[in-house]
Amino acid sequence: MNGGYELLKETGGLPSAPVRRGSRRVVLGVLIASAVLLSSLYAFWPKVQWHEEGVCQTSASASTLEAITSSPQPLKQCAASFPQPAKAPAPVNLWASLTVSETVQIAEWLNQPSRGLNLTSATTATTTDNFIFHIEAWRPSKADALHYLESPNQSDLPERFARVTVQQGGRSTEEGGPAVTDYLVGPLPIGEKTSMRELTEIYHRPDIPFNARGFAIPTELTSLLMTYMPRLAHVTKDLFEGVAMGLENDTLIAGASGPLSFDGSFRRTWVSWRRNVPGPWLHPVNFFQYVDFSGSDERQWKLLKIVYNHQIFDTVEEFLEAYNTGTLRRLPSRPDQTEDTEWTTRHRPKTAPRDLDHLPGPRQVSFAGLRFRVNKPLQYVSWMGWGLYLGFDRDMGMSLWDIRFLGDRIAYEISPQEAMAQYAGNDPMQTSTAWLDRFFGMGSAVRDMIPGYDCPYEAVYLPATTYTSLGSISRERAICVFEHDTARPITRHTGYHDGEFGAVKGYILTVRSISTVGNYDYLVCFDYMFHTDGTIEVRVSASGYLQGGFWEPSQKGYGAAIRDTTMGSLHDHVINFKVDLDVVGTSNSLLYTHTDQEVVEQPWFDEDWGKTVIQQKITREIIETEDKAMLKYPHNFQGGYSFVNQDELNRWDAPRGYAIHPGYSPIVNTIVGSKRLLNNANWARYNLAVSRRKDTEPTSSSMWNMNLPGLPMVDFHKFFDGENITQQDLVAWVNVGMHHLPQAEDAPNTRTNLAASSFFLTPLNYFDADVSMDSLNAILLTSPARPGAPYAFDDYGVKPAHCVPDEIPPFEYSGLSVFGLDGKPAAAASVEELRKAAELYHRIKLEL
Repeated sequence: MNGGYELLKETGGLPSAPVRRGSRRVVLGVLIASAVLLSSLYAFWPKVQWHEEGVCQTSASASTLEAITSSPQPLKQCAASFPQPAKAPAPVNLWASLTVSETVQIAEWLNQPSRGLNLTSATTATTTDNFIFHIEAWRPSKADALHYLESPNQSDLPERFARVTVQQGGRSTEEGGPAVTDYLVGPLPIGEKTSMRELTEIYHRPDIPFNARGFAIPTELTSLLMTYMPRLAHVTKDLFEGVAMGLENDTLIAGASGPLSFDGSFRRTWVSWRRNVPGPWLHPVNFFQYVDFSGSDERQWKLLKIVYNHQIFDTVEEFLEAYNTGTLRRLPSRPDQTEDTEWTTRHRPKTAPRDLDHLPGPRQVSFAGLRFRVNKPLQYVSWMGWGLYLGFDRDMGMSLWDIRFLGDRIAYEISPQEAMAQYAGNDPMQTSTAWLDRFFGMGSAVRDMIPGYDCPYEAVYLPATTYTSLGSISRERAICVFEHDTARPITRHTGYHDGEFGAVKGYILTVRSISTVGNYDYLVCFDYMFHTDGTIEVRVSASGYLQGGFWEPSQKGYGAAIRDTTMGSLHDHVINFKVDLDVVGTSNSLLYTHTDQEVVEQPWFDEDWGKTVIQQKITREIIETEDKAMLKYPHNFQGGYSFVNQDELNRWDAPRGYAIHPGYSPIVNTIVGSKRLLNNANWARYNLAVSRRKDTEPTSSSMWNMNLPGLPMVDFHKFFDGENITQQDLVAWVNVGMHHLPQAEDAPNTRTNLAASSFFLTPLNYFDADVSMDSLNAILLTSPARPGAPYAFDDYGVKPAHCVPDEIPPFEYSGLSVFGLDGKPAAAASVEELRKAAELYHRIKLEL
């Protein structure tokens, strides 16, 4: 025990006692001595100089520092800021992505004539060809995975398979016509035993319609738009000061709405035109076309209608006639569309700097070295009793597997499933938009982190590789891992009995990735945060550009003006997660705990207060069937839901469990019944739903669902067929999200502090007491035996470290590594090529 902590002296309230003359002499002597000391320090203390770069430098020598500080030795260099190696429970990551060489081998095998697929390279393919759209790892069954993890021997290693998606635009009518087909290929590596079969058991309809296909050819709509936009160039120049003619300097670009189909019988979209400036999503010009690009024959594609200023025209000729005859009701002149575009950039406004903002802000440093471990080749992370494998896929990006705490598996899988955004407005684009971002590929849209901005400087980065129809993309900073001091103790109390006074530091480990899907950045649509008490927090934050609409009085009820001609459109975001908890094994039940008001008479009360008491009372009930497990949080949050194992009790005879707690902004979709989200996002109707876990129900959605709201490939409601869920292997499908009522402060980008949502998984009688108390990063204080003496304390031997941190390396941002279909490094892509691949039909620039 060391002395040192003292309570602050009370200075207010009672008047101070008069100071005796002797005391005054003492005080005067102390003041004189202090002045001499301060003068000496001023004379000899290192001179501090602030340079324009904001870097603090000193001119004192080491000997001067040594003479005036209590430490006789200069500070040592801090431990290197790289993680120590982690030891995983098994030597193989069963959920790892395919390597580039593996995808090349699979593609070569599929291209062999004996496969009968008649494939064309996607680099030259058109919509009438067959080509490979996607290749990714197929995850093993849970039973096989658990069997291997319990005894990680090579003989028990599950066979590896790949899921391959082929777009078959060249399939003849006799063969059933154009379609999309998923195949299961394996076992891997490719060898004599490798075979392929159609993957159908995970879907609720037998076919993937060609009209629901992915956006594999970036120029898919360009040919259709080029048939009429150059003809309208003189009109658009007059009306909007912009043209789209397929030239490099075009001043108008397009964006398309979704969904593209209701049940797969057609493929149509509303095309919205915008200014070709930075942040084009906030520069709409109120000009729309409805186009049909169904099937594989581009010669059959056509323009269905034109809408300008709420006037509808069936053909280009009708629109031109109205323009030429002067009957076209023109929008008022809006000079702001062409004269002021700086407001949608991220350039710093030309305002005076805030006080002291020229100095670099505080940063975190692990002075004693990083306290988490990483096995980079295995994509395994451990920290403070936690351990987990990372997975990564094209559709939704990062996922977590075999999550253990203090040696026990808490969850088999936590993974994002889908991200919905449904809009409102008084124009064709906003009214018809209901995005499901799995279609675009949240994983393939992951971007490299910006060091020091997206993650702390000392964060450790992990790579991710995703396959595209044109090759593979690898990002070295796709995932970051870092420990963070919340600056808030996880527990603390001030007390006076022995053992009452103390605190435990509130550290968390964060695993993060960022996806940019068109105009929106999902900041970790994915932050996974691990706490020392066994809690997991899952948080989503959003930033990026709004999908802006054209502002006019008729839009007032559907958003807010954020500029003269731009509105932020009202919309909902709902993001779904799969949470496969295994609470002391796979046999779990769903517990609903809620409180209600009761009125009761108690015999021990007298008439002064009356015998009647109004108070709360807890009710606990097990929900026994799936049909009753599609849930919303109780009113006023007077209750919640948990997974418990009724056969496993803690020391106090309570079933051990894990609770699912709402965090920030627990919402559900506002609109139910819209044809554009009729059955393809039924999961968004609930805060959470619980079903029996099945390998045939791996995801709550599919990339094809966006374009099939009337007859989706995965209908979430079909998971719930009345099965018993008592002491079964269960999955919780948990939603986070936000009702986004836009405001002026959303320009140029939405702020992550407001656009955030989360949920918690936290122990519920899982332990016998709070396990965070075992942390050595804690302090225990003992009241002094003598009044006024310092408090004694025990810091368990963990002292603050003092050292010189590593120098921050010069800033660099390298982007990504691209590999061709042959697996060899491809030439660096141009900015326009990167934009085309990243923004798909959120931003369509015409090309000759």
